[in-house]
Amino acid sequence: MGILDSKEPQGPLANKWTQHKNEIDLVNPANKRNIDIIIVGTGLAGGSAAATLAELGYNVKTFCYQDSPRRAHSIAAQGGVNAAKNYQGDGDSVYRLFYDTVKGGDYRSRESNVYRLAEVSSNIIDQCVAQGVPFAREYGGLLDNRSFGGVLVSRTFYAKGQTGQQLLLGAYGAMNRQIQRGKIKSYTRHEMLDLVLVEGKARGIIARDLVSGEIERHSAHAVVLATGGYGNLFFLSTYAMGANVMAAWRAHRRGAFFANPCFTQIHPTCIPVSGEHQSKLTLMSESLRNDGRIWVPKRKEDAIAIREGKLKPVQLSEEERDYYLERRYPAFGNLVPRDVASRAAKERCDAGFGVNKTGEAVFLDFASAIMRYGKEKALTSGMKEPDDNTIRELGEKIVEAKYGNLFQMYEKIVDANPYKTPMMIYPAVHYTMGGLWVDYNLQTTIPGCYAAGEANFSDHGANRLGASALMQGLADGYFVLPYTIGDYLSDDIRTGAIPTDSPEFDAAEKDVRDRMEKLMSGTGIHSVDYYHKKLGKIMWNKCGMSRNEKELKEAIKEIAELRKDFWENVKIPGSPDSKNQELEKAGRVADFLELGELFAKDALERNESCGGHFREEYQTPEGEALRDDENFKFVSAWEYMGEPSAAKLHKENLVYENIKLKTRSYK
Repeated sequence: MGILDSKEPQGPLANKWTQHKNEIDLVNPANKRNIDIIIVGTGLAGGSAAATLAELGYNVKTFCYQDSPRRAHSIAAQGGVNAAKNYQGDGDSVYRLFYDTVKGGDYRSRESNVYRLAEVSSNIIDQCVAQGVPFAREYGGLLDNRSFGGVLVSRTFYAKGQTGQQLLLGAYGAMNRQIQRGKIKSYTRHEMLDLVLVEGKARGIIARDLVSGEIERHSAHAVVLATGGYGNLFFLSTYAMGANVMAAWRAHRRGAFFANPCFTQIHPTCIPVSGEHQSKLTLMSESLRNDGRIWVPKRKEDAIAIREGKLKPVQLSEEERDYYLERRYPAFGNLVPRDVASRAAKERCDAGFGVNKTGEAVFLDFASAIMRYGKEKALTSGMKEPDDNTIRELGEKIVEAKYGNLFQMYEKIVDANPYKTPMMIYPAVHYTMGGLWVDYNLQTTIPGCYAAGEANFSDHGANRLGASALMQGLADGYFVLPYTIGDYLSDDIRTGAIPTDSPEFDAAEKDVRDRMEKLMSGTGIHSVDYYHKKLGKIMWNKCGMSRNEKELKEAIKEIAELRKDFWENVKIPGSPDSKNQELEKAGRVADFLELGELFAKDALERNESCGGHFREEYQTPEGEALRDDENFKFVSAWEYMGEPSAAKLHKENLVYENIKLKTRSYK
């Protein structure tokens, strides 16, 4: 097994980042004008990095497959962004945010990266307020906070249920300023198809114009991949339909190690699957668990009656309801981490207590919160002995102010009023903690190739706490990468422009064209979606919320067979030389079919349960994840060797000097 160099600075944890910034090499402002950087992906990580690097003076090219950078999937984030400002005075601190993040990730993340993330979190809020992000405020004018799963403090800053949209618009505005200055060249409706290496360094990409079909060469002194996660591997997920792994997987095939692919997050509060022809799932923000109580009927016959439409949930009394998270985890209640809440929901539904027609849903009920808020409002308004209807009306207005757009979205999709009847929710694939392996500088194992945000593995371990995705993406883009990339680029101040007519670009473009030709040469028996759906069912059934050795081995074999059939029989109409969305999808699914096998192989290799990776053979008597710190306290970093089955495992051993490992209890 190889030993990976994380390039972690020496010294006390609290001083590492400051010390590192003082010691790394910098690029003179005059020299930055002569250095080009490509950024693939324009969500929060890519957009913030592009704006900041251009502001510093670098020449930046951005690429996204959407028609605008503001259409990145970061826009769909709802609940909020974490920061250790302790506005509530409830005991929060940089260390506590650091500790909660490492504990939430079940002790499978790198200490130094997580501490840095907690350290710069406060700067994120100041940056975004300066950009005009309309965070919610409490009555005194200070920014408001709410709680999220896995923590005992309120540190999540939010803008109703559309925080991701507002943060992305802030980054997009900063990008637009640099586009207008000529420091950013924005390439929309472009997809990266390969990474180009020159003398072992990342020096450019091969991209396809998705409108004209033209293959283009773009060079730079460094390439940043900020292309999000690979959750669409499961077909049904909360990701945007176009979200894919192509950029990261192309880099992996060129030599970038892929880390912890099996660490995938299942979000507990999503709208349940409604039918076979569904193409994606919808997230209901975790922030709803602040005020919503999760329950199923105590009696199986009541659950059956609700499923059959013979009984309404509001007809059950409090004594007839099982608030199972509050029962099992009294300290955290409904705010346990996502992996814990998801497995608990699955356990209740598997036991026959599910409440929708498929038996795969639980209730998220706001009745208690509505009445609680209504009583408080009535008292502060001077009302004496108001009736229940008045209290309920007042409470609904307060809940609407906090979560109104989420309730509206739910009602439009489900055609049920969540103010009057409990929401129905069920877990769904939502985020990937795995990604390209990066060192402390966010550089992959390919010199000059960086990965930011969800595209890298670095901060969340085996499970991400809610509101930490936006925190990591913005931290990487605004406050980490602009420092660390200079350490590498300081050697390129005399390099000059990178030519695109070199043998390396010729070979990379040929590889791209050969792959497209091979995709188009299938006999045409089945559509791309046919294969994607079959892959998704294998992944969900055998690599989903729980895994076991037998089914993982079956999945590896089935995915390999499906991949072989795909390359022989996929049907792609049209031409590669024009707009062709089926060809786009085919390239992405081809990569998913390779990643899926590596995912299952990684899950099979890790003989323990931790965070989102739950092996049925490794659990406590109470059904909780059972870690094996002696044998599996490491990052799995896989090297591409031609086929997923031949991938070579490298281990980055995790050292915890500031946190004592213990059972991750939320009771």
